[in-house]
Amino acid sequence: MSSGDTLLVAVGIGVLVFLILVIILFKSTWRIAEPDEALIISGISGGKSAGGITGESMRFKIVTGGGTVAMPGLSKVRTISLMAHESEIAVPCVSQQKIRLDLRGVIVYKVGDDFRSIANAARRFLDRPAAELESKVQNVFVGHLRAIAGSMTVEEMISDQDKFAQQVRERCTVEMESFGLVIDSFQIQSITSPSQYIDNLAVPHQAAVEQDARIARAKADQTAVAQEQTAQAQIAESIRSTEIKKAGFQAEIDRAQKQAGQQGPLAEAQARQAVVEQETRVAELQAQRTEQQLQVDVRKPADAEAYRQITLAAAGRDVRIRQAEAAAQETRLAAQAQAAAVQVQAEAQANATRLNGEADGDAIRARGLAEADAIKAKMSAEAAGIEARAAALSQNQEAVIAQQIAQAMPEIVRAAASPFEHVGQFTVLNGAQGVTSALAEVIQQAGALAAMTRRTLMPAIMGDGKASSSNGNNASSSDASAGPVSAEEPATPEPGKRS
Repeated sequence: MSSGDTLLVAVGIGVLVFLILVIILFKSTWRIAEPDEALIISGISGGKSAGGITGESMRFKIVTGGGTVAMPGLSKVRTISLMAHESEIAVPCVSQQKIRLDLRGVIVYKVGDDFRSIANAARRFLDRPAAELESKVQNVFVGHLRAIAGSMTVEEMISDQDKFAQQVRERCTVEMESFGLVIDSFQIQSITSPSQYIDNLAVPHQAAVEQDARIARAKADQTAVAQEQTAQAQIAESIRSTEIKKAGFQAEIDRAQKQAGQQGPLAEAQARQAVVEQETRVAELQAQRTEQQLQVDVRKPADAEAYRQITLAAAGRDVRIRQAEAAAQETRLAAQAQAAAVQVQAEAQANATRLNGEADGDAIRARGLAEADAIKAKMSAEAAGIEARAAALSQNQEAVIAQQIAQAMPEIVRAAASPFEHVGQFTVLNGAQGVTSALAEVIQQAGALAAMTRRTLMPAIMGDGKASSSNGNNASSSDASAGPVSAEEPATPEPGKRS
């Protein structure tokens, strides 16, 4: 190989090496921004950025969606993500009605696509952990959520959640823009109340909806039952008509066959005709029975059920009315019966009192007449006795007095012995002789009393021998009274006796 060729090869190799070095240098200095990120270039290459927007006082360059040259060692290239971030928040708050609520929501946010937002985000969150960004965003939303929830009622938050979320986004937008962030979405996932306030709000509406549903189902069932009954009635009518027509056709067929094959005696033909008529009648009766059975099984139960409901309602009302009327009638009849019973009892008591009075009067009158007759008879007997005694006294006074003394002798002896009634024990010292002496003394005292009475009565009788019957009665009464008075005088016991 000549020297010229060698030189060309060396030049070629040198050019190739240069190109390789240029390519390697270019690749090491050329940085490309991905669609979901922005390049933040600071250092000697900072200053003018795409679109002529500068990084203000920080003098860094922002590149999005393209490439740029960054000299290694002279500039620093970092990236900031433009991807959307999602964060869930749970905020305990209090509504305008002082009701404690728990709000749960989802925030979707990202760094804004404009260079100003990227610059603001880079100043605050470049090379910072993602948790710090999420914490700052949640703090912003939690504060505004509590403030907005405190100005709204629970019903407003539930019924218009879009308005609630819009107010939260509007209030948070300014602060989020200062961070260089934009809100892609904010949604309220749930609003709950530990005091079951929200659940209780739904109870009346749920009850009304269930009531409407039951009414709708009942109406639908009623309509379905009515249509089913109508369809069944139409089916029964069709079956009946079909059966009747089949019976009629069969009867015509039988009649035609019998007429065609009728070669026998006229009696047989008439008998067969009667049989065909009877079979036709049986078929008609069977069809009628089927129709009646369908009426009983399908239409009548439905009509009966409707009539039963109406009748039960009317019967319940009539029963209550009849019960009230019956109670009033019973009370009135009871009062009338009680009044009639009282009247009858009063009349019976008056009649009994009148009859008792009449009977008592008749008895008293009868007793009075009987006593009057008895007194009259006694007075007559006493008068006759007095007259007889007076006559006896006028004829034999001594005998009469002796008789009266004898009649009163038991009383005289009883009165003489009355001092011994209260003696519990009686001791006789000289045995049977002592008892005999005591009895003899009692009898002696009774005889002395009788002699004294006779001496007392004799002068009076002798002085007034012709005394009237009334004086004689007084004399006998005096004799009767004198005896007991004398008998009550105590007897003096003999010496040697102790009672």
